[in-house]
Amino acid sequence: MQTRADIILKGKVQMVGFRTFIKNSADSLNNGSYKGEFSSFKRQGADVPSEDGAVLSVLKSFDAKAETMVAILGSMNEKLGSIDEKQDKTIEILKDVKEDTKYIPGIKDDTSKLLGKQDKSMGILDSVKQDTGEMTDTLTFLKAVYRETLELKEKYEVLSRDVAAIKIKLEAG
Repeated sequence: MQTRADIILKGKVQMVGFRTFIKNSADSLNNGSYKGEFSSFKRQGADVPSEDGAVLSVLKSFDAKAETMVAILGSMNEKLGSIDEKQDKTIEILKDVKEDTKYIPGIKDDTSKLLGKQDKSMGILDSVKQDTGEMTDTLTFLKAVYRETLELKEKYEVLSRDVAAIKIKLEAG
């Protein structure tokens, strides 16, 4: 076998996969020391996988699973696209809501003013209610006075008739 590169390593080196690491490092060297045309390296031994039935079936299984994954990823891409559109719509709705919520402080101020006016109105209504109560009492009193006046008027008319009758008797008599 022909030597492609001399590699010197210093330090502690693990033995697991060491030859593969060295081979990969040597394969990636490009020091321009070889001449002629390169067609390919001759690979031999245990590091070259054999293409027997077991390996082919595993590779075909990988291909089938990869095709399934491509289909799944395609459908996921469609779903993500629709989700993306829904998110865009949601963002627009939220922008509209945010725009609408700008007016909330003004509405709060207006509500506070209305509550102040409502409190004043309630105070006025309470005084009107109190005045109405007083007026009701006054009306009740006036009704009683009116009844007494009517009674006095009736008594006056009776007395006036009696006095007139007495005058007539005195003049006649």
